Amino acid sequence: MAEVYLRRLSRWQAEQQRGAVADVHVTAYRGAAGAEYRDRQGFLNRFEQHVQRPGFDMVVADTGGLVGCAYGFRIARTGDWWSGFRGELPTDIEELTASGRTFLLAELMVLPAHRREGIATRLGEWLLARLDTDLVVAAVDRSGDDGRESAAAETLHSWGWSRLGALDAHAASDSGSGAGAGPGRTGAAREVWIRRPPR
Repeated sequence: MAEVYLRRLSRWQAEQQRGAVADVHVTAYRGAAGAEYRDRQGFLNRFEQHVQRPGFDMVVADTGGLVGCAYGFRIARTGDWWSGFRGELPTDIEELTASGRTFLLAELMVLPAHRREGIATRLGEWLLARLDTDLVVAAVDRSGDDGRESAAAETLHSWGWSRLGALDAHAASDSGSGAGAGPGRTGAAREVWIRRPPR
């Protein structure tokens, strides 16, 4: 097994690596056969917007080629990201968002051949280690009808994150694929998970 190195990318480096990152996305999420181009293009369109967001930060895992990445950015102070939240949004979360203290984990993906090696955990820790925010948020696929958590929700839960609620389908377009949520899932409601960094 090759050693996996983590490195942080600047905004410019992230833009230069977008093709390799899109390749990881397509392979990590393996959509429906024949949909790879659409999934890749959809990801590239979102990634182009996300890289321009205030507070954008990205970490990649590399073994001589990318095997995973995690990135995110600050949620806009306007609170528009929460517009499709089902139910009453807690006041403290509204206040943290309005003060620019909320970070969105937009993507966390690892190639299937490198899963179960702790890479996702390392990527998440590295990405969030230097944040100066008071709240980290991720939107992931909803749990299955059988009541079992999705793989992404299961991962966040194991990392000590808490489920906050759900976003309507129309509101999830800026949420990326989330922590392992999958491609093109913006048409379905998403679960919102939160973590408050330790002080």
